[in-house]
This record gives sequence, C-alpha cells and structure tokens, in this order.
Amino acid sequence: MSSDQPAPKRRDPVATRAAILRAAQRAFSAHGYDGAGVREIAREADVDARLIGKYFGSKEGLFAEVVDLAYEKSMMMTPELNAEAARTLLTGEDQRAHDGLLLTLRSVANPRAAAIMRESIERNYQTRLADALPGEDGADRTGRSALLIAICAGMLLNRMLLGTTAFTGPDAERLIPYLHAALDAVADAPNKELVDRRPGGRDGTAGPAGTA
Repeated sequence: MSSDQPAPKRRDPVATRAAILRAAQRAFSAHGYDGAGVREIAREADVDARLIGKYFGSKEGLFAEVVDLAYEKSMMMTPELNAEAARTLLTGEDQRAHDGLLLTLRSVANPRAAAIMRESIERNYQTRLADALPGEDGADRTGRSALLIAICAGMLLNRMLLGTTAFTGPDAERLIPYLHAALDAVADAPNKELVDRRPGGRDGTAGPAGTA
C-alpha cells in the first residue's frame, strides 16, 4: 500500500451499536415492527446492514434491545411516590415515553413483537415495581404492579397521543389528587377485610358494590 493512501476507516463497535439502536428506535416508533426494515435502519445509521446481524443477531434481537431501552425509564408508583407520579402522569413531558407509546401501538399487531414487549415489561418494570410495593403476598404485589402499569399506560396514551381535553387543558392539575388517590388505592398494602370480601374470599361475597 502506498504511504500516501489513507488508512482504511476503523469503526468503533460501541458507537456503531449505539447508532444502530438510535436509528432502530426511530424506525420502530414511526413504522412499527412490521414496517421497519433492516436495510432502512442500516442506511439511517450509516452502516452495512450485515452489522445488524453481527451486533444483534436479527431484526427480532434488535427490536428486543430497543424495547428494553424504551421501557427502561419507568415510574415507581408506590405509596411514598404516588403524589409525584400523579403529577408527572398529568403534566409531565417525556419524549421517551411518547416514543415508547408509539413503538408499542405500532408494533403490537405482530404477535412476536407483542410477546417481546410483554416479556420486557414483566421482566423489568413490573418486577421492580412489585418488589417495591408493600404487602406479603408476592402474587398480589405482582397483580397490583400490573394494574398500576396499566393505569400509567392508559393515562399517557390518553394525554400524549389522544390529547384528551381533560388531561391537556388548563384544569388538568385539579385532577392530580384524584389520580393520586387511585394510585394509592392499588399501591397500598391491601386491607384484610376488603380482601376477604373479594369473590372467592372467606365470606364468599363480591364486595360492597357486587353480588354474592
């Protein structure tokens, strides 16, 4: 090789991986799992498409890592933190949460993508939240954490994507105490008397608003 010829460009694996993830996150959020192509993602990241297989194994492996990153910043809705959680859900601005919602909605029609997203939530966010909730019954804490996540997702969907007027208008802050109370109702350690009144509980009733 002539001494005046430039040396081949050496690629930084860490930077390459990060560029692919950024491009994939944009593609999956914009087009969903089915609509995002590996070649298009590689072109956006300015890399050879073969590098996606090298670093992530497949499109599915790349999607799984993007999902973990999208769901990484999770809100801990515990009795001690629910006042702030309610305020954030009603007034906070979080681009990552917005993009994560789009990724979820645009990918959920694909059964494998839906399974990847569900597994990521249950393995990461739901597990951490369940561990932080009060109560001795592990299955009960797991169920309550799933309820809290569903409330959170529903609030963000209605406010950030649908633009529900009650959640985006000037009176939205008035709803914070109500949302706080709803989060506390699920997050607090269950009342033993209430638990016993559930369907299948000790007294066999369905609770004050239900029937036996």
